[in-house]
Amino acid sequence: MRALAGALTLLPGAAFACALPPSVILTLPTGHYIAGAALTVALTAIMGAMARTLPRLDAVQVLERRIWVPLTVSSYLSFLCFLALVLVGLFGARDPMHNLMTLVFWTGVWIALPLASMAFGNLWRPLNPWTGPVRIARTLIGRTGAVGLHRLGYWPAVLGFAGFTWFQLMSMSPDDPTVLAWVALAYWLVIFALAVAEGEDWLAQGEFLTVLMGYLAKVSPVWLEIDGARARLMRGWPGAQVLRMPPLSVSAMAFVTLVLSALTFDGLMETFWWHGIIGENPLEPTGRSAVIWVNTLGLLCVWASTVTAIWAVIRLGQRLGGQEFAAGPVMLSFLAIAAGYHASHYLITLLTAGQYTLAALNDPWFRGDAYLGLPPFYVSFGFLTDQTIMPMIYAAQFGAILAAHLLAVVLSLRMVGHLRAIAHAPMTVLMVAYTVLGLWLLSTARTG
Repeated sequence: MRALAGALTLLPGAAFACALPPSVILTLPTGHYIAGAALTVALTAIMGAMARTLPRLDAVQVLERRIWVPLTVSSYLSFLCFLALVLVGLFGARDPMHNLMTLVFWTGVWIALPLASMAFGNLWRPLNPWTGPVRIARTLIGRTGAVGLHRLGYWPAVLGFAGFTWFQLMSMSPDDPTVLAWVALAYWLVIFALAVAEGEDWLAQGEFLTVLMGYLAKVSPVWLEIDGARARLMRGWPGAQVLRMPPLSVSAMAFVTLVLSALTFDGLMETFWWHGIIGENPLEPTGRSAVIWVNTLGLLCVWASTVTAIWAVIRLGQRLGGQEFAAGPVMLSFLAIAAGYHASHYLITLLTAGQYTLAALNDPWFRGDAYLGLPPFYVSFGFLTDQTIMPMIYAAQFGAILAAHLLAVVLSLRMVGHLRAIAHAPMTVLMVAYTVLGLWLLSTARTG
């Protein structure tokens, strides 16, 4: 295992890629798991469509209190931390496993924070590094107007997430601390300028991290509702927030389908099947530079296929059940699938790269410090071959995907009201197929 850890240190692209399924998973009866999950989703959809009543998924207020830390303060502190990470990325160690810029962003911001938001509500809101600086800048220059960016809907966020996905999956060195720092700083400056011109409210539809974190947090069983200086702590079944959302616009639907497509292709591009399609030897990959454009085309094809499949089943549902089976409400149910896929897809990466992050946060200067109070420890990947632990991890990933699809089925049925059961048949077929695809990507052999 020391050799594996060393190899991951020398190959930063592999270290932060979607962790390959260890051989233990390949020995499990995953076909039975997939068949059982598909049958569960199908039966749930059929019984739900035929049922007279469905779970209400109500929300209940737990308590109300004043906001302890003003949003401007928490956001500005987050911005200062961001600047510190950029400086570490530019002037710190070039080893991505020893540089907090790479570790905190890819492990903390991109994986841990979304997972925490799915459990405890939108944690990105107080940590957003733009809100405070934008408020301060607009106050200093006396700006109160806008330039009309809100008319673009979510398309700026779609463009931003598309660029981020390309940088993450296809670019040559997304884990290089210096490259990541320059890209992050440039992106922050662009969004800052646009938000100063339009207003901080534009971030909720124009900045992809804000949009994504907000959407993923909609499955949380607890959340805060902010009203001025007061905050109400709410609780409810996962999906209760989704039922209270307005129908998605076309640009918002484009964003959701792109998120689903990016997660799907992130898993697909590492499979032996995909390597066979593009003529690559999965046992001797030629590297990112050789497949950068074919993978870009593959991502676009997956996005187009996702949009086409969802549009087709919604149109067919409308033919069978009427216009109540509308795209805007139905697409809200896919937020649950996006959350479940994100949690399942990055779980092993969190458990592996997360160890480097904890070690670096505990001893950032490599002087034997223990800022987190943790004793010295060695990063270990031994659990990847443990026949007891790996089935438990696979069960957690399996459960996340299955639960996400079951919640999506319930939300879809609730969104469209009481329609004939046959109207839900096309969506049921799509949900079952999506379940099978997600679990197959989780279970099949992949490269590193």
